[in-house]
Amino acid sequence: MPETTTNVDETTTPELDTALADLAAADRLLVALDFDGTLAPFADDPSQVGALPGSWAAVLTLQRAKDTEVVLVSGRPLGSLARVTHAPDDMSLVGSHGVEWRVDGHDEAALTEDEQARVARIGAALDEVGARFPGVVIEHKPAGHGVHTRRVSAEVAAEANAAASRAAHDADPEVLERGGKDIVEFAVRHVTKGDAIARLRDLRGADGVFFAGDDVTDEDAFRVLGAGDVGVKVGEGDTLAGYRVSDPAALTDVLKQLARLRATR
Repeated sequence: MPETTTNVDETTTPELDTALADLAAADRLLVALDFDGTLAPFADDPSQVGALPGSWAAVLTLQRAKDTEVVLVSGRPLGSLARVTHAPDDMSLVGSHGVEWRVDGHDEAALTEDEQARVARIGAALDEVGARFPGVVIEHKPAGHGVHTRRVSAEVAAEANAAASRAAHDADPEVLERGGKDIVEFAVRHVTKGDAIARLRDLRGADGVFFAGDDVTDEDAFRVLGAGDVGVKVGEGDTLAGYRVSDPAALTDVLKQLARLRATR
C-alpha cells in the first residue's frame, strides 16, 4: 500500500474531511463509482446484489445537486448494471470496464464483426473449461467473458484460472486478461476504467473527480486522478487511491458527507 494512502475506519479522517470539502467546491464535479464491492456488498448470485440504502440515497442526492454528475463505472455488462441498480434513466452508466456506455441516454457498445467473432471464439473455449470445473461460472459479456470462482476452493480456482488463461490465449493471442476478486476476465478491447474516467472528465468539463472502487481493475481509474481529485479504495489490497475504507458500509459515511457538502455549497 502506498505511504500516501490514508486509512479511514467508521468515520472520516481530518485529511479526508478537508479533501472532500475542497472537492465539493468544484465548479463541475464528476462522481464516478464502481458498484459491486463498493456501493453493494458481494453476493454469490450477482443478480441478487443491491446498493446499501444509505449509499444509494447519497448517490441520488449527488445526482440532483447542481453541476454534478454521477456515473456508475462497472465491469458488469451494461444491461446487468442497469437491472441491479435500478438507476434512473438520467444517470449515466458505463459497463464492461469502459466498453459500453449509456451517457446522455445513448447506448454505445458497437463491436466490429471481427471483434464479435473473437468474442465468440473465446467464449466457446472458456465454456469447455467451465464444463471441466463444477462450480466455476462462465459469464458471457458483450465484449468478453468472466470466469467466476467464488463458489470453489482456492486450489480449484487456481487450476481453473490457469486452464482458462491457456484456452483464451490459444483462441485469441491478442485477448486482454485481467484479474479481479474471484474473477478473471478476458476481453477483446483494451479499454480500462481509467480510460472511461478520463473521457468522462473531458466530456463533462469536470474540474473535480471523486472515484471509489474496490477491485484491481479500479486501480486504472485511481491512476488517472489528478491533484484535487479524491480516490477511495474500498477494502484491502495495494492501491493508488489516496484514501481507504474498510467495506461498502464504511463508504456510506463518505458518500453522505460529500452529498451534504455538495448540496449546500
